[in-house]
Amino acid sequence: MHTAMSNQTLVTEFILRGFSAAPQLRVLFFILFLSLYTMALCGNSLIVAAIAFTSRLHTPMYFFLVNLAVFDVICACTVVPKLLEILVAEKRGISYWGCVVQVYFLTWSLAAELLLFTTMAYDRYLAICQPLHYGSMMSPRVCVVLAGAVWGISVLGAGVNACLILRLTFCGPNVIDHFFCEIPPLLLLSCSSTYLNDIMSIMADIFFAVLNFVLTMVSYGFIISTILKMRTAKGKRRAFSTCSSHLIAVSMYYSTIIYTYLSPGSSYSPGTGKVVAVLYSTVSPTLNPLIYTLRNKDVKAALKNVLMLMVEKVSIGSL
Repeated sequence: MHTAMSNQTLVTEFILRGFSAAPQLRVLFFILFLSLYTMALCGNSLIVAAIAFTSRLHTPMYFFLVNLAVFDVICACTVVPKLLEILVAEKRGISYWGCVVQVYFLTWSLAAELLLFTTMAYDRYLAICQPLHYGSMMSPRVCVVLAGAVWGISVLGAGVNACLILRLTFCGPNVIDHFFCEIPPLLLLSCSSTYLNDIMSIMADIFFAVLNFVLTMVSYGFIISTILKMRTAKGKRRAFSTCSSHLIAVSMYYSTIIYTYLSPGSSYSPGTGKVVAVLYSTVSPTLNPLIYTLRNKDVKAALKNVLMLMVEKVSIGSL
């Protein structure tokens, strides 16, 4: 009995392979990812500050954008610091519990963002297709309930995933061919059966990714149909401009998540997996503030006010 237990607890640390790049390329990768990380943190933090301090932006759409910005920051902070450490210090080790924590926070933020995209599409559907009932159907109470559901369901989903990882046995190879702990490459290292994990991963992906993608597309289908019925070309252009940018963000995010978590473990490709992971863990959190808000005049004005306030405080503090 003791021997069996000791065999089960052999792996206490995993080694992240990271990018198999030449030393000079590692410097370029470090600069690239540090730049993306800085932009993601600054962009999302500024969006939160601008919306929080501007009363006219206290509407359902911007309330959900604040939630999206928070999850973008969680996602980037879960993945990028360890990646930078691998690139600059060659420190590739991550403890067993550190790996489980990374899986938890990553799956939590990804699931929450997928649910938020659906909620935001529903909000836009009501605003454009049901404008007379929008105030009552998207009241502050309804917004809080929807946001609470997003947080609650994603926390529960991430918890189930983490518990399923904890029941696995890792007793042999400990090199993860990735730059962070992600479920597909982690399952390949398990000495015990991952059948239940594979089934639950597919079920979670169908619920969080496929179902939400369908609901989002249905919402945008109704939105586009309503836009086409608009009489003014200017109104059509403005509405299509907003929808197209949202759809680009949504499509990129969904396609990467569906590829990563719906492809069977046996067909998982480490090289492609890393490229796809870069898109949803670093590129998407950087682009979301630009796509969703910086094309908006109200947000630009709010950001300008926040930046001016910050400059004033800095100049007063330096006197």
